[in-house]
Amino acid sequence: MEIERKLKQMRIELPNLSTTSGLPDHGTPQKYYGQNYGKMKPFHRTGNLLVLSGHVPDLPDGKALHPGRVGAEVTVEQAYAAARQTGINCLAGIKQAIGDLDNVVALVRTLNFVVCAPGFTAPNLISSGLTDLFAEVFGPERGIGCRATIGVMSLANNHCYECWMDVEVR
Repeated sequence: MEIERKLKQMRIELPNLSTTSGLPDHGTPQKYYGQNYGKMKPFHRTGNLLVLSGHVPDLPDGKALHPGRVGAEVTVEQAYAAARQTGINCLAGIKQAIGDLDNVVALVRTLNFVVCAPGFTAPNLISSGLTDLFAEVFGPERGIGCRATIGVMSLANNHCYECWMDVEVR
């Protein structure tokens, strides 16, 4: 429970994901929110590789953190915070899949999508919100993986950021 203690010290509370619905204001588990956008499972594990479906910066109440386009309605700092929130949601997804975050061996790779206004050419700055969080939580050896960031025109629910993630686990 080393990672759980670290998260507590960082004052990070993970959403409690499960396959059953619940009300966020009563502290009961939430289903994986990605299923609101189509048929998918939250994760797939094959051997030591855990693949997470897309995660977004939804807050515990279900609202999107900083919706809109980076470089227009959303600042770089706001989008960085949205990517960090997405990282918190990814940690919850990993915990849902494997139970104990201490069983994370390494972040393998992330594919990051940033909704950009025309002319915005630095989506890589946004993805650092998630990867900086993982480096803080797991340390650089385990928390920094391969990464690609793509600027896109739109995402579901007007999210400014989404991430797919592959994680090596025990």
